[in-house]
Amino acid sequence: MKKIQAIRGMNDILPDQTPYWQKVESTLHRILARYGYQEIRLPLLESTALFQHSIGETTDIIEKEMYTFSDRNGESLTLRPEGTASCVRSSLQHSLLMQGIQRLWYYGVMFRYERPQKGRYRQFYQLGVEALGSEGPDVDAEHILMTARFWQQLGLTGLRLQLNSLGSPESRATYREHLINFFTGHQNYLDEDSRRRLYSNPMRILDSKNPAMQEIIEQAPQILDYLDNDSLNHFKALRDLLDRIGIHYEINPRLVRGLDYYTQTVFEWVTDQLGSQGTVCAGGRYDGLVEQLGGPSTPAAGFAMGIERLIALLGEQNLLREIARVDAYLVAVGLLAKHQALLFAEHLREAIPSIRLQINYGGGNFKAQLKRADRSGARWALILGDDEIAQNTVGVKDLRSEQPQQSILQSELPAYINQQIKDRVE
Repeated sequence: MKKIQAIRGMNDILPDQTPYWQKVESTLHRILARYGYQEIRLPLLESTALFQHSIGETTDIIEKEMYTFSDRNGESLTLRPEGTASCVRSSLQHSLLMQGIQRLWYYGVMFRYERPQKGRYRQFYQLGVEALGSEGPDVDAEHILMTARFWQQLGLTGLRLQLNSLGSPESRATYREHLINFFTGHQNYLDEDSRRRLYSNPMRILDSKNPAMQEIIEQAPQILDYLDNDSLNHFKALRDLLDRIGIHYEINPRLVRGLDYYTQTVFEWVTDQLGSQGTVCAGGRYDGLVEQLGGPSTPAAGFAMGIERLIALLGEQNLLREIARVDAYLVAVGLLAKHQALLFAEHLREAIPSIRLQINYGGGNFKAQLKRADRSGARWALILGDDEIAQNTVGVKDLRSEQPQQSILQSELPAYINQQIKDRVE
């Protein structure tokens, strides 16, 4: 039988890595709560029509990247390639918008059929944040400020904020025509993919990474020259807010994003430390999407970040310091100690709610159990033998230092370990 392995581009996250994920997730969730955002949990599968009507028929996601299939009733279903459309669909279905502005976040796996490479996978984890019902540049600024706080709390440095405006649908349509005219006159400089996009989605040509096309892209018209007055005022107000807050940014007129629903503000946080996959977080406004999906005219803004890229960047900056999986490992030697070990461990977990305590399974002599304790990564080996049972004590051996083993009364053990854990955190 052929060896069965994970599907290409869909990766296992092994136990030695999950503590880093948990730390990142808890940091992000804590900050989101401080900004008053609430979690919404969305299904992995949606009707294919949802993404066709929102993302845009001529985007790469719709044309090449979606995992789409027919179920037993012949309905076309798709594994979600992004979360904004699902969040808007859910808000409409459950009438959340009738309750006022919605500040929502979601977390989970997305799916896109792409060529797997570092930082780009077919199944990937994404955090998404959406604010539905707010039209001013203040929510745009808050989202950018929130992401800056993410980086600060995680200790990340060197991320650059790029900013642009796509304007209103009307100004975008005018710009689109000028862009088509320009690239039509320079088709000899375009690669096959860009020629395919020329009349269907010409703005995506600006996002080409083909080095041979960069010179002609630099000469192309810039969308900022075609913005209407309302769009210009919105963009200026956002920049004024960021200047006042002290958030540094770069204006990137080639920043267009890959989803058709964006309007007005678009932004990306980028890095040079992850090779070609340098975008860690991206977002902007999508004021027409709610109406496009059958709801009332509703301004909206949001962003998403790829967790794999965030973890990779933490690794590049040496911020993935070892995280202990276990605080203590209970070694039980002797028949009486083995019988009481489970109960003793439960009492200890009750007395120290924060302790991560692992008990020895499978027997073994004292030396073998100490080896297992060391391999577990635990800070302490708690040694329970028949003598300790008789004297109501427990042996405490610090496995990460040269300190001699101590004998501590069982009644005093919780206070001792609590103090040790507190000292280590501080």
